[in-house]
Amino acid sequence: MTGRCRTGGTPVALHKRIMPRRKLTPNYIAAHIRRVLKDGGSAPHSEEVQWFFKEEVKSRGWYTAELRKVAVRFRRTIVREQGMDFLIQVADKLFSGKMLEEKVFAVFLLEKQTKHFGDKEFRLFASWLDRVSSWADHDALAHYLLAPMVYADPARCRDVFRWAKSRNRWRRRAACVALIRGAREMQFFPEIVRLSNQLLGDQDDMVQKGLGWLLREMAKADPKRTVPYLMKIRARVPRLVLRTACETLNLAARRRVLA
Repeated sequence: MTGRCRTGGTPVALHKRIMPRRKLTPNYIAAHIRRVLKDGGSAPHSEEVQWFFKEEVKSRGWYTAELRKVAVRFRRTIVREQGMDFLIQVADKLFSGKMLEEKVFAVFLLEKQTKHFGDKEFRLFASWLDRVSSWADHDALAHYLLAPMVYADPARCRDVFRWAKSRNRWRRRAACVALIRGAREMQFFPEIVRLSNQLLGDQDDMVQKGLGWLLREMAKADPKRTVPYLMKIRARVPRLVLRTACETLNLAARRRVLA
């Protein structure tokens, strides 16, 4: 889901054309958004989307940039007319859907709003991990909502380590992705080492790719501490994780780790 999209129009102004007709509820607004997503999608691109996934993914054929633009327009209107709690309820309804765009749209509604949220909302967003169906909706949720909230309150790392023990592959991947924001700010080095040691033996490729992504961001931000750690674990870590972790290192360091 990248690039630009042919949407077939912009979202209807909620307060002028929808709201007077009936009592507004989160279900009603979520249903309207689903119609917008259905009408504005691209059938050819919906088939292309499947190429990126091993599992079957139901897509309306939207591109990420346009989907985000429409979500921002809806967010502004909903917050102005109904408030942030109502917006969260709409997003919760959308993330219960089966279409990829519905879940990503839910995240985009709340993206960059995490400073308004607390532990109650964090628990809600974490519960969405059980509704994930692909790495795309997973990474939107973990990267744009969970990661900023873990960075804002390090005490939430306790949840991260609980996710790492879950039988759900998406919770284990979320444990990795949720620490990326902190890794980029040179935070959570001890936590990342602990998590990495916990997941080194994980055989799930989605978890391995998530761990590799986390270690790559840590290596990019803090190579002085990360390279010695990678040297220490290189004989035990899956090759996929190690190769990904080394992508941002200079050539000499990369060769030393991968030798």
